[in-house]
Amino acid sequence: MSSAATPSRGHTPAPPSDPLSLPRILCLHGGGVTGDVFKAQARSLIKYLPDFRLVFADGPFFCDPGPGIVPVYEDCGPFRRWLRWLPEHPEIDDESAVEEVMYAVESAKRADEGTGPWVGLMGFSQGAKLSASLLYDQQIRIEKEGKADTDYKFAVMLAGRSPLVSFCDYSQSPALVSAGRISEGFHYEGESPHVLSIPTIHVHGLNDLGLHLHRKMLKQYHDPKAVTLIEWDGIHRVPIKKVDVEPITAAIYKVARKQGVDV
Repeated sequence: MSSAATPSRGHTPAPPSDPLSLPRILCLHGGGVTGDVFKAQARSLIKYLPDFRLVFADGPFFCDPGPGIVPVYEDCGPFRRWLRWLPEHPEIDDESAVEEVMYAVESAKRADEGTGPWVGLMGFSQGAKLSASLLYDQQIRIEKEGKADTDYKFAVMLAGRSPLVSFCDYSQSPALVSAGRISEGFHYEGESPHVLSIPTIHVHGLNDLGLHLHRKMLKQYHDPKAVTLIEWDGIHRVPIKKVDVEPITAAIYKVARKQGVDV
C-alpha cells in the first residue's frame, strides 16, 4: 500500500488544446444525486485534471435525494441511484439490476462526444463502490475468459464502502453482494476470495461516519500492492480545497502514467 502527499505537476492547470481527444474517466455519482450534481461536487478535481476528460453518468433508478443534497441541490432532481441501500427501494432481480446499471453506463459513454480511450473510473460513495465493482468485473472476466469489453487502467474511490458488488456469475460469492440486493448492512468476515489487483486510489475522510466501512472495503477486497491511500481531514463529501484535492490528482497522474496512460 502506498500513499500520496504532494502534487507531481507543480504548475497551474492549463486548458487542453484538444479536449475531445483526451483519455476519459467515467464518473459515477453517489446515491440520491445525479451526474450533474457530482460534476458540481467534483469541480476542483476537474480543474486539477486538465489532461483527462471526465464524463459524468446518471444512475438508472430514481430515488429520494441523498444525505446533504437538500437544500443546495434540491432543484437538480429527479435524483438517482445505482444500487439499493434502503428497504423502501423497490425489489429487483439480480439480472435486471445488472442490465439496468450496464445500460446506464454504456449510454453515458456512447453519448459523450470525446474520442479518447476510456482509461479509468471515479466514483463517490455508492459510485465508488460501483467503480471498484466494475473494475473487478473486468478483471475476473479477463481471468476466466481472457477478454473483457472494457480496458480500464485504474479507479478512484472517494469514500467507497464495502462490499464489492457481483456483476456476473464468476463473482457470485458470499463475500460479495449481488446486484439486486440491499448492500447496506452487508457483513462478511475473513479474507475475500475476490480481490481487486488493478490499481485503485482510495480517498478517505477521517471524519466520515462511514470510515470504518471504507477501510473494510480496502482491506478485504483490494490487493495492498495495487492500492494508493489518501486520507484527508474531511467528512462524507467530495474534497474541494486545493490542499485536499492536489494530493488526489497527483496520485491519479502517477497511477495513470504507471499504467501506460499518455498524460
